[in-house]
Amino acid sequence: MSENAPGSTVPAGIRCSDAEREEVRAALYAAAGEGRLRMDEVEERLGRLEELRFRHELAELTADLPEVESDTAVGWRQILTAARVAFAADLAVLRGRTPEATPGRRRLLIVLTALIGLLIAAAIVVAAVHGFGADGFEGHGPEAIEHGHDG
Repeated sequence: MSENAPGSTVPAGIRCSDAEREEVRAALYAAAGEGRLRMDEVEERLGRLEELRFRHELAELTADLPEVESDTAVGWRQILTAARVAFAADLAVLRGRTPEATPGRRRLLIVLTALIGLLIAAAIVVAAVHGFGADGFEGHGPEAIEHGHDG
């Protein structure tokens, strides 16, 4: 288990992540869709996939398959990762830990965006508490239909 798979350049002993397992899973599904693997082969490899702990073991599952192009978006994970990176960069600028390309401009945009978000949230809360009509909740209950306020 301490040796690399043939043709693999991944050092032994490095643990794999869930994201790396997901890449292997996608490669196996793609190979099945292309007719490179039979379904029983895919099921057998997927069964082994969750038991493996190290990167070189993952490489063994796809060693006989061509590489899948990884620059295509596979789902929400890439979008969430990009949003998290942008948010972390914005926080670093606000805390003064990262220099800004144009001093003050990015900080101002971040603060204005946060204030607008807070104003929108406050407006939603006020509207929910006081009602959306001119009469508040009183004009929207079942008794309003009886009094001719249906609408």
